Amino acid sequence: MIFRLDERLLFPDPALAEEDGLLAVGGDLLPERLLLAYSKGIFPWYSEEDPILWFSPHQRFVLFPERLNVSKSMRKVIGSGEFNITVNKAFEKVIEACSLIPREGQDGTWITDEMKEAYINLHGLGHAHSVEAWKDGQLAGGLYGVQVGNVFCGESMFSKVSNASKAALIWLCQSGKFVMIDCQVHTPHLESMGAEMITREEYLNILNKATPKL
Repeated sequence: MIFRLDERLLFPDPALAEEDGLLAVGGDLLPERLLLAYSKGIFPWYSEEDPILWFSPHQRFVLFPERLNVSKSMRKVIGSGEFNITVNKAFEKVIEACSLIPREGQDGTWITDEMKEAYINLHGLGHAHSVEAWKDGQLAGGLYGVQVGNVFCGESMFSKVSNASKAALIWLCQSGKFVMIDCQVHTPHLESMGAEMITREEYLNILNKATPKL
């Protein structure tokens, strides 16, 4: 059953999500609703022509920093100092770049203008963060996401230069600030770096320990 949200600030039990993870439709992207959603393991994901769709997948693709696999070639890249890594120096540029990068199997972007505005607002409130990889003074890649306690819910990443987003992700994992990185969507290169599937129950157990009560 798919639930329809109204102006009330609440979500149904994530366990009631459909097989594909779709839980609810409607509502808004105000900071209070987004923060409540992430605290319950729910995130918005929809296209320009769709209403707001809220998902809570039965399986979560996550990366535990202590299980990060850094290849020999990436260790050389990191050690070379090819990229200068910063945090929250160019959030709007990162989310804009993520919205423009072509995705295999996708005709367009799910990062709509409405989504960009919502996450920029969250960033201004201190809940959404970006990690940037710079090369020769130019933004070469990066990622952004939402922080829930000591869990980082990754939203998207991009690279204009080979290995730039990987360097940003490695920095995030090695920062010591997070016990889990939520990668949301499975990709072979994230799996090669150590990301794995866990159940929603396992995910929520970790998230609940990391989440301040709202």
